[in-house]
Amino acid sequence: MTAIRSFRPTLCTFAVACATGLLSACTVGPNYRGAPAVAPEAASAATFVRTPAKGNVTSAPAPRQWWLALDDPQLNTLVAAAFAHNPDLRAAQARLRASRAQLQQQRAAEFPKLTADAAAVRTREPDLSAFSSGSGSSAASSGRGPLSLYTAGFDASWEIDLFGGTRRAIEAASAQSEAVDADLADAQVSLAAEVAEAYISLRDQQQRLAIAQRTADLQQQMFALTEQRRAGGTAADVDVERLTTQVENTRATLMPLAAQVEISLDQLAVLTGKAPGALDAELAGSHALPTVPASVPVSDPASMLSQRPDIRAAERRLASSNAQIGEHIADFFPKLTLYGDLSFTAGDPAHLFRKANATWLGAPYLSWNVFDFGRTLGAVHGAEASRDEAIANYEKSVLAALQDANDGLSRFGHQREHLATLQKVQASAVRSADLTRQRYRAGTTSLVDLLDTQRVEFAAQQDVVSGQAELLKDFVSLQKSLGLGWSQS
Repeated sequence: MTAIRSFRPTLCTFAVACATGLLSACTVGPNYRGAPAVAPEAASAATFVRTPAKGNVTSAPAPRQWWLALDDPQLNTLVAAAFAHNPDLRAAQARLRASRAQLQQQRAAEFPKLTADAAAVRTREPDLSAFSSGSGSSAASSGRGPLSLYTAGFDASWEIDLFGGTRRAIEAASAQSEAVDADLADAQVSLAAEVAEAYISLRDQQQRLAIAQRTADLQQQMFALTEQRRAGGTAADVDVERLTTQVENTRATLMPLAAQVEISLDQLAVLTGKAPGALDAELAGSHALPTVPASVPVSDPASMLSQRPDIRAAERRLASSNAQIGEHIADFFPKLTLYGDLSFTAGDPAHLFRKANATWLGAPYLSWNVFDFGRTLGAVHGAEASRDEAIANYEKSVLAALQDANDGLSRFGHQREHLATLQKVQASAVRSADLTRQRYRAGTTSLVDLLDTQRVEFAAQQDVVSGQAELLKDFVSLQKSLGLGWSQS
């Protein structure tokens, strides 16, 4: 965007502009030319820099309701409930209605103002006879009877928008309303991701809690078996103590996980506009984590930049701040206001609206704040500075969006590979634990070896569940970075 010089009026400029404005309603100030180009090579590339090399991501338009791809009906229900009842979202909707109301008020400034008034007056003159002087004076008279007076009138005023100050104000308010609309869409994007992440955390915690409980039960069985063997003289006291330690260590992990489950349940309840505990029965019990699609569609950078609501909001605020420059520049020039009045006055209401009782007035009023000691110029400079700040904020939004998308793709691709490795480790740990248990029952291996393989198996199971949850969260973060999840307001 080319730089716009500060407006410095001179007497000649005023004269020329006034003459031009009187002949044709002009609009002063810089016209909006669109947002500046930011990182044009990255924005116009066919793919993102960090797109995974392996075929887990495809170049295709991404669905806006991305959570449907996880194929989890409960998650779908929670997102719908959050969109309908979340307090933050309702507050954003209220802000949008307020901005549209302000735009409506600004548009009304283009039209004349018309007011009507009416009055009925009834009065009488006082009796002055008591104040007459001396004898023979006839100047004093008794008061006249009651008098009635009825009036009705219409007043109109219209400020002619000679230099486009009102039009620039409407342009600024319209762009600001569109920015608030984009803010609402951005709130939807964040809310959908927040609900999904809280739901994934809940299912992750429930899965790991169930694994810990099963492991504790298995270790308890091994403890009972070892006590029997000690009674038979084939196991030592130290073996029983080792098993006791392992059982208690496993049980110690149950309490924090149970607390995390309750915290996630309360978080989901509040996100959907409900009181803590309202979703306990609905979401109780261990439930499998959603499954990440085998192939994830990702649009190109240009599509991502066009659909991210925060970028649209930044661009609209830039347009609004640009229009405000012209709104303040218009204050340098004269303002023309047309006044009109039509009134009727009569002593009898039946004769009020007769032509003979009418009075009318029409007058143009020209005002020009010639000397304001730099107030208007300061307002223009302030608007230009706000425009420059809006440009910087827009550039920051675009760069941050490109970073979010590339980082999301990088995390998602690497986490998918990491999960595949964890699953291989788990499979090996399960086989090793099964074989060691068989050998321990047959008396061909020590309890120490058994406890070690069980510990590795338990850790591998926990790691796989955590890895699956982390992959799901990376999927959610990727969709959020692409600006998906909002709907038309």
